[in-house]
Amino acid sequence: MSGILILDDDPDVALAARLALRKLGAVSVRHQPRELAAALDEMAPDVLLLDMNFAPGASDGAAGLALLREVMARRDAPTVVVMTAYAEVELAVQALKGGAVDFITKPWTNERLVACAQAALARRAPAPAAGELLGESAAMQSLRAQIAQVGVSEASVLILGENGVGKELVARALHRASRRATGPLLAVDMGSLPEALVESELFGHRRGSFTDARESRPGRFVAAAGGTLFLDEIGNLPLGSQAKLLAALERREVTPLGSDRPVAVDVRVLAATNAPEAELFDPRRFRPDLLYRLNTVVLRVPPLRERGAQDIALLLRHYLAQFARARPVELGADALARLCAYRWPGNVRELRQACERAMLLARGPVLGWEDFGLTTAVPNPPAEAGLDLAQREREAVQQALAQADGNISQAARLLGLSRAALYRRLDKHGL
Repeated sequence: MSGILILDDDPDVALAARLALRKLGAVSVRHQPRELAAALDEMAPDVLLLDMNFAPGASDGAAGLALLREVMARRDAPTVVVMTAYAEVELAVQALKGGAVDFITKPWTNERLVACAQAALARRAPAPAAGELLGESAAMQSLRAQIAQVGVSEASVLILGENGVGKELVARALHRASRRATGPLLAVDMGSLPEALVESELFGHRRGSFTDARESRPGRFVAAAGGTLFLDEIGNLPLGSQAKLLAALERREVTPLGSDRPVAVDVRVLAATNAPEAELFDPRRFRPDLLYRLNTVVLRVPPLRERGAQDIALLLRHYLAQFARARPVELGADALARLCAYRWPGNVRELRQACERAMLLARGPVLGWEDFGLTTAVPNPPAEAGLDLAQREREAVQQALAQADGNISQAARLLGLSRAALYRRLDKHGL
């Protein structure tokens, strides 16, 4: 069973978190570090919320950091968000360097907790071994060459591509290729972040600066100091917040809420969006001055349907081997042909989920088309035939909702979308 696992020795805190997150999917709780390994084996959760201190009076986070190392050493480690009652930047940075994708300080607001968990679930994306961008097509070879060339610079990079193509993998590769590789890489999903929390999340806040601000908290710019800050789904940032982000980038400093003293920041900013490139040049949606600040270099990640059968077959072999573990499995020739002809509207993320589903549903050692749980394969049509993309998108959303029995969280996972992105499509198509 997949979902969210919470490890916290305080039963009241764990219960509050479980109740706040229950609408996102299955949520389970464990209280002692010795229970963690068995729970991970049993549940294979998508996200782990990990407390950092378990002994009375402990505040150094040593126990949590040790557990984090154990979790990240696992073959299929969950996405980890660390929790602590002590809002110390140094501890947060250590956890981020150790593999956590985010941190949350206690006490939290439910809105903040839910936004953090949603972002972590959304980042549960395709992740080939060692974070590689797999593919031998000309488009992928060109992309890797661009990453190698641009990565060593300090330039801001705007990563464009559809949902599920692997934009975060590109950001990770750019970070690894940079002089900041030993620093933290911190990702923020702007699409799942409520507008009211944007400024606090990015720039931080001081104790008492607003209702429920019981402790001071560093923002993402400060927590990513010396490393890279990845702003995913930047196209969803409201115009008002765009102005504040622009000021921070231009001045290279941020002012936490409730403070009148700016804090200098040293980060490289990468941004990504699934919005069509032309829409970013619409000033009603995106500030031109911010766009020019972010798009010093633009990297375009190709959709899977444009990468050809060779890349699709390569990815199928990779993910089937990953999910097969020690189980012998073979992909039938007819299934391979249909899978290579399928258009993969959810891109690599959809392919990965289909492979995982096939290994769970397979009825024999040879996998057939029906084991992957996909809609009828549609061969790639000639370019001149054109495509009714809106209709295809509407049908994909309807099929996912039907398969998930109307469960929004499950439908979003099937489509490789965040809940916010799925709600936008439901509104777009009047569903």
